[in-house]
Amino acid sequence: MFNYDIFSQIVLGIISLFSNFISALSGGGAGLIQLPALLFLGLPFSKALATHKVASVALGLGASIPHLKRSSLKINYAFLILISGIPGVLLGAYTSSILPGNFSTTLLGLLTLFLSFYSIKQKNLGRSNQKLSINKLRVIIGSFGLFIIGFFNGYLSSGTGLFVTIWMITIFDLSFSNAVAYTLIFVGIFWNGIGALSLGMTGNIIWSYIPVLISGSLLGGYLGAKFSIIKGTKFIKIVFELVSFFVGFSLLVKGFL
Repeated sequence: MFNYDIFSQIVLGIISLFSNFISALSGGGAGLIQLPALLFLGLPFSKALATHKVASVALGLGASIPHLKRSSLKINYAFLILISGIPGVLLGAYTSSILPGNFSTTLLGLLTLFLSFYSIKQKNLGRSNQKLSINKLRVIIGSFGLFIIGFFNGYLSSGTGLFVTIWMITIFDLSFSNAVAYTLIFVGIFWNGIGALSLGMTGNIIWSYIPVLISGSLLGGYLGAKFSIIKGTKFIKIVFELVSFFVGFSLLVKGFL
């Protein structure tokens, strides 16, 4: 007799591995594939989102290993992402419980598409990795932007890692490879960890899917991060543009449904 549960676990494992491999290359977008897969298996949106959010923390853990071995991360950037973004995540999570998200989802989809076209147009974006001095104005602008992105992370839980990547490149002139490292580790583990905790308190997590999703996230995140280091910034930029385009399109469809 055919066991549908075993089949669904195998399919989820493959999807999780692939989606998190791509996400580790581009700095976001795992939900583009993993979240719809959970919905396809019949989970209500709230349960699919909560389950995906828990598994997404494993992406950051898996991807952190190759990046931390390079020792190229700086504490001031890490601290800025955490101290600025986490309050936004908490506020966004609270707001999501009292406001509808269709308009914001559509807006986020349009902005994500803009990221793709902006990166395509800016040929040298994310290639210089200059050591800019972090003056007060740059810190204020960077902090405010991370707070807003954190808010959308808590509110909508989709596609915001791509915004952190492009924001760190634009404001601090990091390379794509370095910006992706900060996103995967500090957004993937800490921002998503807080989101997973808040969603987990609602009791919506489907724990039977968590082991296979975490396994796929850990392995996919590790392999994707290692591959991105080998291939370099030029390759990551192309992947970022493709993922941004498809994430933006997916969010637009979701917003209009």
